[in-house]
Amino acid sequence: MWQEINEILGQIDDFIWGVPLMVLIISGGILLTIRTGFIQVVRLSLALKWVFKNEEKDSKKGEVSSFAALMTALSATIGTGNIVGVATAVCAGGPGALFWMIVAAVFGTATKFSEGLLAVKYRDIDENGKTLGGPFYYIEKGMGKQWSWLAKLFAIFGCGVGLFGIGTFSQVNGIVSAVNGFFNPSGASDITIPGIGDYSYITIIASLILAILVALVVVGGLQRISKVASILVPFMAVTYFVFTVLLIILHISEVPAAFVLICKAAFNPKAVTGGIVGSMIVAMQKGVARGIFSNEAGLGSAPIAAAAAQTSEPVRQGLVSMTGTFIDTIVICNLTGLSIVLTGAWKVEGLEGVQVTSYAFQNGLPFPPALSAFVLMICLIFFAFTTILGWDYYSERCLTYLTHGNKKAVHIFRWLYIAAVFAGPYMTVSAVWTIADIFNGLMAIPNMIAMFALSGVVSHEVKDFFANGKHIEA
Repeated sequence: MWQEINEILGQIDDFIWGVPLMVLIISGGILLTIRTGFIQVVRLSLALKWVFKNEEKDSKKGEVSSFAALMTALSATIGTGNIVGVATAVCAGGPGALFWMIVAAVFGTATKFSEGLLAVKYRDIDENGKTLGGPFYYIEKGMGKQWSWLAKLFAIFGCGVGLFGIGTFSQVNGIVSAVNGFFNPSGASDITIPGIGDYSYITIIASLILAILVALVVVGGLQRISKVASILVPFMAVTYFVFTVLLIILHISEVPAAFVLICKAAFNPKAVTGGIVGSMIVAMQKGVARGIFSNEAGLGSAPIAAAAAQTSEPVRQGLVSMTGTFIDTIVICNLTGLSIVLTGAWKVEGLEGVQVTSYAFQNGLPFPPALSAFVLMICLIFFAFTTILGWDYYSERCLTYLTHGNKKAVHIFRWLYIAAVFAGPYMTVSAVWTIADIFNGLMAIPNMIAMFALSGVVSHEVKDFFANGKHIEA
């Protein structure tokens, strides 16, 4: 049964993530890069500075600090995509997929900047100080009421991404696979679930504990999610950074050859993979799709969190928001990809998902294999757990927009979300990532249409902000 389902999902995924969507996302990033004057390069240092500098004078506007808003966004982006997603991209598209992932991320940084800017510019703040913003509002307010159908379409897909895509299935599957691989390396099955498959007690217990922990946090809403994210995200990112950098330093003499291999495989994958990856289009597709899965630039998710930031300057929040793509893909995903290429993990037959990155850690770090596997498991658990929290907030905001703030609908959705977290481990890795890719693509389409339509607004805001010296006052 699963084979037939995987084949159908694969066909849908190939159709959605075909050349047109990749062109739409990358060309949108190129357009915004030009219209903002290469802001992701010229103003990166200023953006990184503002990550840790709250705008106190406007503290009454918004619900959380710019830092907390970024951490909420990063909690959703830094997840299994950085560990499992990169591995699946390299295995399916060859090392060249890394090249296209980075290319998409460079231009995607301008897209992420524009999303954050528009989120603050067009957000709604009610009399209680509660904010609601994101693509559904900058589509409806920026493009006009006649485009409200596109805003609703985005919100529907956003709920789907949270419930069936990035938010639950892929994250939980990654966590439980890592836990099961560490505590049950033999892959022994203890119980058979009729019609689904054979599973270990470790899998069942892990999924139950995870669902309970998610429930304890998400019932507290944005304030609790942002507090947890502000603690866990910096901790997990620094920990993972240290271990991957150590691995690369230990193989520093091989790094130049690895970069040559990645660039060569990007344009002629057959020469590197021996024909396993048939064309440049496949390498590009896997790299772009997994890159978007990881950093969500163009997806329209991060501006939902950015809209809650305590700031009155759209450009300022755009700059803070764009650091998310830099941290997520240019730094973390690149480190994962290099680790996999340097250790040859992508060429080892029979490895899938987190097993590929685990192989790289176990064979590339100077520690006992069990310790390396444990470190990766802990990083993956934190990465994926915070992503689950962030996407609950995103999808609830989408549902709030669709239902005009119906609290009962949101509460029902919240429990469906928790149920989906529990169900995640019982789906195949292939099906999980394919479903996530499908919903990502569907969500990106209406958002990227808005990016093209409102690029002039973004350009005007940037010119006005820097021409009038607002960056000095902010």
